[in-house]
Amino acid sequence: MKIEKIRNMSPKELAAEEMKLKKELFNLRFQHVTGQLENPLKMRDLKRTIARVKTVIREQELMQVEK
Repeated sequence: MKIEKIRNMSPKELAAEEMKLKKELFNLRFQHVTGQLENPLKMRDLKRTIARVKTVIREQELMQVEK
């Protein structure tokens, strides 16, 4: 997911997106342990996307404090 798309989301959408991504990561980890995961690089990409979402959430929190 591109950072521009993430930055245009509302705080509620960001929270929902974070939860969705965490569930997806859990499922990928489960598949990895059981040997069913075909592309382990997908886990890395998903972790980075989660980090991007968390970064934008934190940026928005800081902007609210400054105002």
